[in-house]
Amino acid sequence: VQLQASGGGSVQAGGSLRLSCAASGRAVSNYVVGWFRQAPGKGREFVAGISRAGITTKYADSVKGRFSISRDNAKNTVYLQLNNLKPEDTADYYCAVDDLYTIKDRPQEYDYWGQGTQVTVSS
Repeated sequence: VQLQASGGGSVQAGGSLRLSCAASGRAVSNYVVGWFRQAPGKGREFVAGISRAGITTKYADSVKGRFSISRDNAKNTVYLQLNNLKPEDTADYYCAVDDLYTIKDRPQEYDYWGQGTQVTVSS
């Protein structure tokens, strides 16, 4: 499976963005999908994850109530809605897939990764 992340950009604090992760080569419905982010000089951290059918979601405490993950398996795409953005959300955002059934929050649990899309939030 190949993953293409898009939708990043530069916004002011309080703004919103919607990131997309488009899959090709295999149906994204076969996978749990996670979003991760990596700020300059820091490790890759879990942001949100969604189960295969989209019934279960999981979020990092730092984004709960502000970010929302969803998926449209018919479009082979997973989304991450970013609301009320803060400067500390500035990072490269990556989507990744795991062919097991539970949402993991460790990057090493994921099998395939897309390229990053940059999000910059100014104060």
